[in-house]
Amino acid sequence: MKAIITTKYGPPEVMELREVDKPIPKNKEILIKIYATTVSSGDCRMRSFDVPLSLWIPARLSLGLTRPRNTIQGLWLAGEVEKTGTNVSKFKVGQQIYGRTLDLKLGANAEYVCLPEDCILGLMPQNLTYAEAVSLPFGGVTALYFLKKANIKIGEKVLIYGASGAVGISAVQLGKYFGTEVYAVCSTENIEMVKNFGADKVIDYKKEDIKEIKDRFDIVFDAVGKINKSISKKLLNPKGRYISVLTSGHAQGGSTELNYLTELAEKNYLKPVIDKCYTLEQMVEAHRYVDKGHKKGNVIVTVK
Repeated sequence: MKAIITTKYGPPEVMELREVDKPIPKNKEILIKIYATTVSSGDCRMRSFDVPLSLWIPARLSLGLTRPRNTIQGLWLAGEVEKTGTNVSKFKVGQQIYGRTLDLKLGANAEYVCLPEDCILGLMPQNLTYAEAVSLPFGGVTALYFLKKANIKIGEKVLIYGASGAVGISAVQLGKYFGTEVYAVCSTENIEMVKNFGADKVIDYKKEDIKEIKDRFDIVFDAVGKINKSISKKLLNPKGRYISVLTSGHAQGGSTELNYLTELAEKNYLKPVIDKCYTLEQMVEAHRYVDKGHKKGNVIVTVK
């Protein structure tokens, strides 16, 4: 099979397309034919090892001391069950599924992957394509985790910084679903898109200094990890909560959260946002684009 191999940390050019052995599922594993994966900011950080200094040692221990421990990277996928191990009961051959690989195993940057049946996987939303489906989980699970961690409540006023990215645009939609008043911060070119996905008010950070915002919020959610915590706290009301994808812990979620997103997508409360699509052969170009930090929603890689 074809796979993208990453043998060292560095720029996108460290990735190469190679032919490798197709995996064979063990007793409790399923073999998934991958049709689509994503390139997120997290994928780029793993490739380049661009992590905060405070996380350097644990990240090296988990990802690999001198080079990536797992050369086939990629976390999120959508595809079809091609074969099952003898003791698999959760999934059947031919089912369309989506979700994530194991944290340390990775493996989605390839034509096939074997995963345990109890991995974070679920049936795809019936109303979405593979590319649309795989665009939901990274931003959706992350946004859902942090909004729930902030104890979001109906009627609250929420500020989402970085509202046009994969996490941010999911947070805008989830914020509206939870019954809050959503203020979104993004750049000029993304204002209309963010409005179309439900934001009550959009603030253009290129024209308005966030420090000058007069409103006060119940939740300030930094969906890109780019604003200073002290600035964010000044935007909060006395009982407000600040939350950040970079400093508030690692987003956690399982099949329950994935199935929750599936239900919202099938009811059109949560819609996929795709910026650009690349092929597996164009993985380097996809990483270059995401590295620029200006993507709108998700960057998808389709696998033939």
